[in-house]
Parts: sequence; C-alpha cells; structure tokens
Amino acid sequence: MDQKFPILMCRPDHFGVTYSINPWMDPAAWASEAQKFAATSRLEWRALQRMLKKLGAAIQLVPPAAGLPDLVFTANSAVVMDRKALVARFRHPERQREEAHFDRAFQKLRAAGVIDVVEHLPEGIRLEGAGDCVWDKGRGHFWMGYGPRSDKAAKECVEAAFGVEAVALELADPRFYHMDTAIAPLSGGEVMYIPGAFTAEGRAAIEARVAPEQRMPVAEEDAVLLACNAVNLGRDIVLSRCGEAMRSRLEERGYRVHSVPLTSFALSGGSAFCLTLRLDHRSTAARDEALRAAG
Repeated sequence: MDQKFPILMCRPDHFGVTYSINPWMDPAAWASEAQKFAATSRLEWRALQRMLKKLGAAIQLVPPAAGLPDLVFTANSAVVMDRKALVARFRHPERQREEAHFDRAFQKLRAAGVIDVVEHLPEGIRLEGAGDCVWDKGRGHFWMGYGPRSDKAAKECVEAAFGVEAVALELADPRFYHMDTAIAPLSGGEVMYIPGAFTAEGRAAIEARVAPEQRMPVAEEDAVLLACNAVNLGRDIVLSRCGEAMRSRLEERGYRVHSVPLTSFALSGGSAFCLTLRLDHRSTAARDEALRAAG
C-alpha cells in the first residue's frame, strides 16, 4: 500500500509506570512484574507500528530517552496542522521534562522539511498536544479537552495558531483525562464518544454539532478498554480492544476494525491514538489553497 499518512511515534525503550498521574497508573503493580511488562510493551508497540505501516503510514521517530517513560505517547507532544507544530506544555512535573525533548524533535523535523513552523504556547498556558486537541476533519474544528490536564485558555492559543475553531469541552471523569480517550471523530463524519466523560454542557455541545445519525456513544464496557483511543486511517480503524457490538456497529458503517492488543500501555492510561501523532492534518483553508494551486 502506498504510504499516505505521516505519523510520529517513539520506541518504548524506556517505557514504564514509574509514577501515578492518572487513575490507571499503579507503579507498585508495574514494579511487581516490570521486566515482563516492559518486554510486552516492546512487542505490542512493534505490532502497532507494523499494522500502521501496512495501512499506509509513513513513520517518523522521536528518539527515546531514559527517565522519560511517557515519551512514547507522542500524541501529547504537540498539535500539528498545516505543517505547523504547537509544542505541548504539560501540567505534571513528571512530564514537563519531555517538553525540551519534543521541542528538539520538532526542530529536527522542521530542518528535514517535514513541517515548516514550530510554535510555543504562552507562559502559564498548558495544553497537552493532540491528546487534548483532537482534529475533526469533517467539521473543520478541534475538539479540545480541558480540566484534568489542559487549560481552557488554550482554546484561544489554538485558534490563533491555526485559524480554526477549537470547541472546548470540560472532561468530567478522571479515567478519561485527555480528550483522545473520550472522543474519536471518524473519516465518514461519525463521532465516537463516551457520554459520561463530559459534563452536561459538554454533551450538549457535542449534540449541537453532531447529527443524531452520526453520534456513536461508546458503552462503559468499551470505554474502559480505551476503545475511543483509536487511530483512524481512511476506512481503517486501529484500536487495542472493543466488544463485538461496537465492532459490528463500525463494520456496518463500512469501517475495517483492526485489533492490536496494547494492554501494557493501558496500564499507563494510553492506547493506539496516544502512541501516534498525525503530521498531515490540513485545515479547510489550506486544502482549498492546495487545490487552487494544483489547477
């Protein structure tokens, strides 16, 4: 298959659950079988990488670094749109050490011609990359989560950087601490989402923007499998696990569902989307300009 989807990943050479900053993380449980979990994470990550390549992904790599176990979750590194990267700023000190590493990685991508611009958030504003700023291509806006990790004020920064709307929704369930664990816009216009992950106001905002026939609420049994944290490449959806009912609903809508177990990463509260960052998102204005240039 031709490579069409540039994606940023990071090998899990130093991945582990060594601290706790969300309800999924239990350092003591990880430590009890650390060697086994670490080996499993490397096998699972390679399986995900192989599947993405099979589906047309062109993988760029961030070098791993000792002492940065969550560096593997590249979705949190930045928001990328129109060949511009807005580098993340993290809430917890444990992850703040990743910021300089990711900044260097994006500077190298800029020098290599993969992206054109690297920008930074104002001091004091936190936004944990695409993990909390999920692009909805069909509607031409971001779904931006705030509360547990990112600041509501980041909405204005995103809109100023990319010239598109960011719909800011407060996350209400600590298990779904990033937007990418709670919502997944699909290529056909459907939106998978976990209703209980949002406040009543947030649910109303989703319902106002997504037609009833395109809403796909995710049941609790799939939510706890992090099924919303999926990678959608065209008509292909890559996720760790989901129930048969959810799989059938997606297949009925014409999607091909690929299950790649990522159980070791779930111990840190992450899954397929968290482990990837799309580098090719384009705003409507940029797509229109490219079409005009192509004649």
